[in-house]
Amino acid sequence: MSSLPAMVQGIFNEPGCARNANKSDAERKKGCTKQLQPGSAAGGCAFDGAKIALQPFTDVAHLVHGPIACEGNSWDNRGAASSGSSLWRSGFTTDMTETDVVFGGEKRLYKAIKEIVDKCDPPAIFVYQTCIPAMIGDDIDAVCKSASQKFGKPIIPVNAPGFVGSKNLGNKLAGEALLEHVIGTQEPEYTTPYDINLIGEYNLSGELWQVKPLLDELGIRILSCISGDGRYREVASSHRARAAMLVCSKAMINVARKMEQRYGIPFFEGSFYGIQDSSDSLRQIARLLVERGAAEELIARTEAVIVREEARAWAAIEPYKPRFKGKKVLLITGGVKSWSVVAALQEAGLELVGTSVKKSTSEDKERIKELLRHDAHMIEDMPPREMYKMLKDAKADIMLSGGKSQFVALKAAMPWLDINQERCHAYLGYVGMVKLVSEIDKSLSNPMWEQLRRPAPWDALARALQTHSQSPDSVSDPALKQTSHRAKKICFCNTVELGTIEDAIRSRGLTSVEAVRQHTNAVGGCCRRRIENLLASSPSAMQAAE
Repeated sequence: MSSLPAMVQGIFNEPGCARNANKSDAERKKGCTKQLQPGSAAGGCAFDGAKIALQPFTDVAHLVHGPIACEGNSWDNRGAASSGSSLWRSGFTTDMTETDVVFGGEKRLYKAIKEIVDKCDPPAIFVYQTCIPAMIGDDIDAVCKSASQKFGKPIIPVNAPGFVGSKNLGNKLAGEALLEHVIGTQEPEYTTPYDINLIGEYNLSGELWQVKPLLDELGIRILSCISGDGRYREVASSHRARAAMLVCSKAMINVARKMEQRYGIPFFEGSFYGIQDSSDSLRQIARLLVERGAAEELIARTEAVIVREEARAWAAIEPYKPRFKGKKVLLITGGVKSWSVVAALQEAGLELVGTSVKKSTSEDKERIKELLRHDAHMIEDMPPREMYKMLKDAKADIMLSGGKSQFVALKAAMPWLDINQERCHAYLGYVGMVKLVSEIDKSLSNPMWEQLRRPAPWDALARALQTHSQSPDSVSDPALKQTSHRAKKICFCNTVELGTIEDAIRSRGLTSVEAVRQHTNAVGGCCRRRIENLLASSPSAMQAAE
């Protein structure tokens, strides 16, 4: 069992990473380790990355060893879906206190494991190390080993305390936990020449279920999905697959490479986002399976399915293309989506003005260059101010991003669509591509945006008054003076103007603040004194005084 520093060092020097593969022997020997900079975990810490990578395993109990805030922050923060057990959506934590910090939390952890076994009896428990127990020296490996022997079930330590690095590092540390403690520990009930693994696929919004029927039709079995809608037994026996598809290399390249090294399972990096990428991935799966012993007729059957599904998808997308002509998209995402969604948008006839590559690998960037043929489209890091300016200057008609960036688009009064893990719609496969196009069209054509961009009536009046005030004739223009007088705000809470209140007093003979409130929507709180002054100076009040 390797120590955490050694494991992190090994991840940084991952041979499957294109950056390391292109180094000289001397550079490779030096390694990739670099000192952590302040803010490196701002987009999510290592613990957060490990939790979101493993939580989609649906029948496993996920126990967070640390303060309750760690579990609260990480619970269900990825919109994965399950076709079976819902245990994964239950939050378990040791809820460490100050006393545990002083005396240690190992006994508390053991007690929590026992309670989960007694009440839920899951096939396995994943125990996540967080910053505080790691800093005080709690040995979760020893506790998990002892509990596993006592209760007769796998208790898996996931050593990924937040302080070791970023969310992406946590993804890989989660993969190391699977490789060390889970994969290869059980045998499948049976195997076929058509068994595959999907690595780095999280079944967001149930999107895997839009591709699985096609694989089922071809007789291809998903032996294990790591980790969307996955089961513990499936991942434990995933070493018997014939081929693998790596969906997110940024997160799980170490898992795919080591499974190829240890068990001889060839893999390729692919995507089911977009029509062409979906077709290419199906072809790659069929090719690898045939090379590993599947019948050659699988390739012909795969082509027949591709022809049918492409025809259906293109027919469904065609009506949208005229409306998308000349429309420009700003894509702020990362990883595999930085290039796979680019291809999907181009297929729909949209023009891409920029895509974020902050979380993308070297391979991802090369794919983007092939698609866009211009480096200027790749954005390493775009501050919100620049994002806002691009949208406000109409350099983009819609922004596709995660929820964190949505407020920039809303402030610019521009359409926005959620493309990240929090989204409510599934965009995978041929059906998903049609859904993505439909949702983009709804956002672009929503009449709300046009109304939001119009200047408010009071802003339009202010601009008109300013324009007139700069004219030499404005000083002696009685109509302008009257308009300016009537536009003065009396009730700022409900933006009720002087002219509205004067008209109501005069036409209805109002004599009290309460009556003015009923007929003008003025609140009558902070503006009560101003309304009383208007009532006192009204013609009816003067006549009564006489």
